[in-house]
Amino acid sequence: MTDGHPRLSNPWLVLTTLLFIYIFNFADRFLITGLVGPIKAEFAVGDGTMGLLMGPAFVLLYVLLGVPLARLADRGSRIRIIVGGCLLWSVATAATGLAKGVVALALARAAVGIGEAAFVAPAYSLLSDYFRAERRGLAFAILGLATYFGQMAGQAGGPAIAAHFGDWRLAFIFMGCCGVPLALAALALVREPPREQQGQAQQVEQIAFLDLVAILIRTPAYLLLMFGFALGALSGVAFGVWGPELLTRIHALDPVDVKSAFAINFGVSGLLGMLAFGALSDRFARSGMHWPVRLSALAIASATLAVLAVLWMKTFTAAMFVAVPAGLLGGGWSVGLLATLQYILPARFRASATALFIAVTTIGGYFVAPWITGALSEALGDDAASLRMALTLVIPIGFAGAALAWIASAKVEAARANLNGARGEAKAVANESAQR
Repeated sequence: MTDGHPRLSNPWLVLTTLLFIYIFNFADRFLITGLVGPIKAEFAVGDGTMGLLMGPAFVLLYVLLGVPLARLADRGSRIRIIVGGCLLWSVATAATGLAKGVVALALARAAVGIGEAAFVAPAYSLLSDYFRAERRGLAFAILGLATYFGQMAGQAGGPAIAAHFGDWRLAFIFMGCCGVPLALAALALVREPPREQQGQAQQVEQIAFLDLVAILIRTPAYLLLMFGFALGALSGVAFGVWGPELLTRIHALDPVDVKSAFAINFGVSGLLGMLAFGALSDRFARSGMHWPVRLSALAIASATLAVLAVLWMKTFTAAMFVAVPAGLLGGGWSVGLLATLQYILPARFRASATALFIAVTTIGGYFVAPWITGALSEALGDDAASLRMALTLVIPIGFAGAALAWIASAKVEAARANLNGARGEAKAVANESAQR
């Protein structure tokens, strides 16, 4: 104990632990996208149904429970909430491999969503108390590497396991079992710190949920960051979950080879892009926190253009060549938006406001994107050409996300001033509500 507070964990140990948990978070999420072929064949379903399993089945409870869990995280132990979620989604992923029908598969995916709802907002809130504002860009970029490591593990590792053992179910069981020891290790290694600039954090009065929503709605930068992120995610996730299947169909190649190459080419370049963006974000942030958002806007627009080019390459080799700049440009844009989000949010409701942000962006990225792409593909023919056309219609939405992010960059400091004075405004909102 020091100064009445427990001794904290090493920040880099905390970051590393959360990174490994987040890798399996994304691996379990993306595993189904690497196994579309065998699952479609076994259950005799089309792209529309697979889109529902990849998107809405997973996202619905993820979104509904994300905010209540974050509210708990604002008052209690964030690491315990993260550990509980990791245990749940790991067991649910293993259960996916035991599903005997589409309904059972959907229920298992829903349980994965419940568990994963406990990670993102508490994790970013926890790291914000372990890292200073001018170092969070790099910390968030390192945590964001999980997106690509997890995608590679799910989209390449899953099919490889299925091909080796001749059973797609074993891939889910293996991935699910890996998460349990990680959760237990996190519980032992990571200590809960006092909330940033709050002293006795547990005694801080929490703003009522509806009052919090009212405050956030009155903050233009928060809304612009949120919807810009949502549209950028919709574009990127649509390609992330359906791209491997498209390339397999278009180029008539072995699914394991194609999906491994896709995961590696986009994954490695995305990893490098994430790290580079984190470093650039921290450097530019010294001149003002509007710069990370502008970098994100430029990256979203450039990545959207590059991904469209990948769709229409005539050969798989050419597609993988263009994958490198697409991954580099798309790899880190979320860092600038998330770092700026944490900058404008006060500690006393950071996790709750982040969870609301994640709820909306998840609806765009992981609910709408897989489902609408699959539905369009099935409506247009349920084949290679229809899937390419569906993606060609969905991916340009990223340009709108870039525009909203750019507009948000001019409103960052006003948002920080507004939200950090939100305690008084919350009382005013509550009084106004009571009078009505």
